Amino acid sequence: MLDSILTSGLTLPTFLICTAASLILGLLTALVCMYRQRCSRGFAVTLAILPAMVQMVILLVNGNIGAGVAVAGAFSLVRFRSVPGTAREIGAIFLAMAIGLATGMGYVALAAIFFVIVAAALLALTAMSFGDRSPRERLLKITIPENLDYDGLFDDIFRQYTSSHTLERVKTTNMGTLYELQYRITLKEAQVPKAFLDALRCRNGNLNILCSREMQKETL
Repeated sequence: MLDSILTSGLTLPTFLICTAASLILGLLTALVCMYRQRCSRGFAVTLAILPAMVQMVILLVNGNIGAGVAVAGAFSLVRFRSVPGTAREIGAIFLAMAIGLATGMGYVALAAIFFVIVAAALLALTAMSFGDRSPRERLLKITIPENLDYDGLFDDIFRQYTSSHTLERVKTTNMGTLYELQYRITLKEAQVPKAFLDALRCRNGNLNILCSREMQKETL
């Protein structure tokens, strides 16, 4: 009987529809958060599947005050009494707790169905590199002497070698005798062209130049 594996008389088709709606809305939420914003891949994937996990927990504790209090306490212990992890690790903890809650309440088949759905969604999003940044995006730090006007100083070089560039920060160094400019650029090629760096060196007087990928924090 299908009703024997579901909570509070909820039918299997209703559960599947709710789970599918949660995954779709979670995916849309992640896409909205990623629009013209930068977030880590793990955060985007976790954001996409988190509504389905929360929905599973709500379905299980619906109408059961004791179970609700126990779940709230357990989640609080995991989140605030453990070493902060990445968004993906915290999402995995939520998934494991939702499955454990379902099996502990006797809904083993429901836990298995939920695991298959969420695992498939996770694998699909990972395979599609959902939330991943462009491999051509770089952080560029250029040091220039104080007598140079940095406004538009490298624009012609950027137009030749990049598809987009943004000056994000200007910092004085060496007792105010140098400026450190930080740009976020998107290269036209996958690798950093040597000619690009040589052109920058000629413009900044052969001072320090650093071009690297940005290291992201994935804490949730």
